[in-house]
Amino acid sequence: MQKENDGIRFGRIAASVAVSDMARALDFYVGIMGMSVAFTNGDPVGFVILKRDDGELHLSLQRGYRSSTTNACHLIVNDATALHAHCVAAGVRIIKGLRDQEYGLRDFAIADPDGNRIDIGQPLKKD
Repeated sequence: MQKENDGIRFGRIAASVAVSDMARALDFYVGIMGMSVAFTNGDPVGFVILKRDDGELHLSLQRGYRSSTTNACHLIVNDATALHAHCVAAGVRIIKGLRDQEYGLRDFAIADPDGNRIDIGQPLKKD
């Protein structure tokens, strides 16, 4: 039996992260994580699209926002070890230390300035 949505292909899906202070968030995501601003909306700016390589992240300003302990987004990189070292050197709060996982990733987790949990992983090479 064929499903109605067979043949439909999804393209890019971008995570959206709420922030309480856009300038502080941009200092982190641009200044520390090396992303660039691709689009802004509002005056004052309340929405930003950030990009780096194939990654895209949307920031939405929500005054009084408080993060939860759940994962806000997951970033796949080609060198988790190097990014972990960069985050440590930059004073980023590490929530979960770097380690190889049985599910096939070398990963760690950080918190952005609002406390949003960002999981970062690198696929492990299969033997």
